[in-house]
Amino acid sequence: MLPWRRALRALAAALLMTGALTLTPAATASAAPAAATAASSSSGWNDYDCKPSAAHPRPVVLVHGTFGNSVDNWVVLAPYLVRRGYCVFSLDYGQLPGVPFFNGLGPIDKSAEQLDAFVDKVLASTGAAKADLVGHSQGGMMPRHYLKFLGGAEKVNALIGLAPDNHGTTLLGLTKLLPYFPGIEDLLTTKTPSLADQIAGSPFLTKLNAGGDTVPGVRYTVIATKYDEVVTPYRTQFLDGPGVRNVTVQDLCPVDLSEHVAIGILDRVAHHEVANALDPAHATPTTCLS
Repeated sequence: MLPWRRALRALAAALLMTGALTLTPAATASAAPAAATAASSSSGWNDYDCKPSAAHPRPVVLVHGTFGNSVDNWVVLAPYLVRRGYCVFSLDYGQLPGVPFFNGLGPIDKSAEQLDAFVDKVLASTGAAKADLVGHSQGGMMPRHYLKFLGGAEKVNALIGLAPDNHGTTLLGLTKLLPYFPGIEDLLTTKTPSLADQIAGSPFLTKLNAGGDTVPGVRYTVIATKYDEVVTPYRTQFLDGPGVRNVTVQDLCPVDLSEHVAIGILDRVAHHEVANALDPAHATPTTCLS
């Protein structure tokens, strides 16, 4: 592996785990919610007084990935969107009893119910008729259950997935995330329903993808990297159907070396494409300098 790819992955991991490494295990469970609230509020997101503007009339809901949480997955993208004038919100979902900080591990259909309730809360707070969803990894795939089976299509304008496992991965692919999360490997010996749901060919994914990848009325964007080591082959992330745009970041910036974690957390090329997908009428060219 190229040295700067290793450095980029290490930096992504460091950002993702900052909160975990600075808390003792005993303090994590009680401190994480407070830390999440403080971090998001101080950066301008999860502000329930925010009202969408005429330029950006829909709130943006950020949906973290497996082992992620509502703050660390979005330390770059959330402030980036707030500075562009969006009302931005993020949720925690898929918690397991007795497992603090690391989320996205519960049954995915139940996680979609949590997303359903959260979107309702955001719409009630902002007064908006619809929201836009941006998700990383599982967070880019799980909302499709909400759209297809829980009535979410009536409340969502667009779903933007960063490295989403839309057609599944292998357990080996999921375990490649473990070096980013010290101590989390023990969870693989316990019940982790979302890992089973994300394996290619699982009953959950078979049901999700039956009859087509999309539902009418929702715009879909998938942003992938050819260096993804978790959801492979990376083209399995792409969707088929009307209203779909599939993007590979290396087509926009050939020297972009982001992999699965970095494309969600650090990659400004991917984040510029998110901004374009949120406001396609005012999209600007995405380059290596975006």
